[in-house]
Amino acid sequence: MARRLAQLLRDTVERELPLLAQLSEEAAGIQPNGSDSWSPKQELGHLIDSAANNHLRFVNATLQPSYSGPGYAQNGWVELHGYQEKSWFETVGFWHSYNLFLTDLIERIPENKLDTVCMIGSYEPATLGFVIEDYVLHMQHHIDHLMQRPAVTKYPSAAAVPTTNNPT
Repeated sequence: MARRLAQLLRDTVERELPLLAQLSEEAAGIQPNGSDSWSPKQELGHLIDSAANNHLRFVNATLQPSYSGPGYAQNGWVELHGYQEKSWFETVGFWHSYNLFLTDLIERIPENKLDTVCMIGSYEPATLGFVIEDYVLHMQHHIDHLMQRPAVTKYPSAAAVPTTNNPT
């Protein structure tokens, strides 16, 4: 299953990279629906922040009998990192590289560790396998949104926990 999850992430990243790269710097900086909504730059930056937070979860849940850690203040992270002022090209490149790095990590997780219980913030406990799958679905959800696709991927997956569980 770890290889399947790693391949799911790899396929998602490789499929979306050329489409994200086609978005112009100008288009990536537009904040739709007023200033409270993220621009594509900020939304992709949020996915980098999600990668960073989940990276720690994946490693710690693999190395420990269980994992317990905080959620994260996503708006604060996006603002603090200043994604709106960063180059779209560089942000896309970093997103791509970081997720390929995570793919390699996920492939190395022993199968029995995918059942490790993870407690993230105030969300219901979930297995590491679910957290990884939810990470990929969360990514696809945001990419669908920032690319303004008519259908936006739903998450978390219906297979594991109630839809109120969203630690990404």
